[in-house]
Amino acid sequence: MKKVKVGIIGCGKISGIYMENCHKFDILELWACADIDRARAEEQAAKYQIPNVYTTEELLADPEIELVINLTIPAQHAAINLAALEAGKHVYVEKPLAVTREEGLKVLETAKAKGLLVGCAPETFLGAGIQTALKLVREGRIGKPVAATAFMMSRGHEHWHPDPEFYYAAGGGPMFDMGPYYLTALVQLLGPIRSVAGMTGAALAERTITSEKKYGQKVPVDIPTHVAGLLQFQEGAIGTIITSFDIFGDSDLPRIEIYGTQGILSVPDPNTFGGPVLYRLTGESEWTEEPLLPGYSENTRGIGPADMAYAIRSGRAHRASGELAYHVLEAMWAFHDSSDEGKFYQMRSTSDAPRPLPLDLPAYTLDS
Repeated sequence: MKKVKVGIIGCGKISGIYMENCHKFDILELWACADIDRARAEEQAAKYQIPNVYTTEELLADPEIELVINLTIPAQHAAINLAALEAGKHVYVEKPLAVTREEGLKVLETAKAKGLLVGCAPETFLGAGIQTALKLVREGRIGKPVAATAFMMSRGHEHWHPDPEFYYAAGGGPMFDMGPYYLTALVQLLGPIRSVAGMTGAALAERTITSEKKYGQKVPVDIPTHVAGLLQFQEGAIGTIITSFDIFGDSDLPRIEIYGTQGILSVPDPNTFGGPVLYRLTGESEWTEEPLLPGYSENTRGIGPADMAYAIRSGRAHRASGELAYHVLEAMWAFHDSSDEGKFYQMRSTSDAPRPLPLDLPAYTLDS
């Protein structure tokens, strides 16, 4: 199968793992990278054997490149997505798809009009951990799912991230930062969301950076830093979710649990690819650990673009799709809208749960 040449825009902290894993998938050829800081792009190109260092404009103009991986900051996601599509490129973007629903819809509509594909992180649901949990749900190990909980309890990022300002600006906050992992996993396990209710708040009006680069600088908080919500899934299950940067201590709450008519399933951290996956059936006092399915249990960011590249070549649907990402984006805004307006939000979008990965293929091969 002919390789798909890839250009990466944005050479920041997350880019390294994408670059490393692009080399592992035979379907991908990492052809170029670009960054607003050219020195940073050149450094990554040398480290990861990328033959071309471009400006963004040069990368989008290169006819060799079929697929753009957009790793810019959230505020730039929609603009770069649209520029790539206008240049005739398929595009895969780090989460979220866009900052606003209007921008997200414009990206999807542009792609459809041009016959191009849009994909979006997170792709962690393709890891062995959540794929194993999905297998247990589908085979009815815990009976019919009736409820779920999801908790992302954090003190925020200013104590470790070198440039944490954008986490507290529009498009940031705990729901937009980490919500995509949790909501995407829940849609994979329980199907699309029908309605949402939410309450939001913020513990602090500003944050003090304690990481080394900008130690002592103040960051204004312009978004909610604690978001609590309820979800009604189309298949009937009811979910509870909390994402927070206002937890100033260690929490022992589980990441995700699914409650069925015959037991409980403990789902691993959706920001990882591995396990453990545990279940406890009705009447049992101890958890049982389910062996992980063969597959991707280490950090395999880049599997989403690889799956998309196979879809480009074969015409099949790709799993980390723009439609899935938009459904999650709408849900994230729905929590905020519900809180602001004091009423339930009825989802307008939907998305099929992605198909499980095949189990009978060699590593780093996603189609036969």
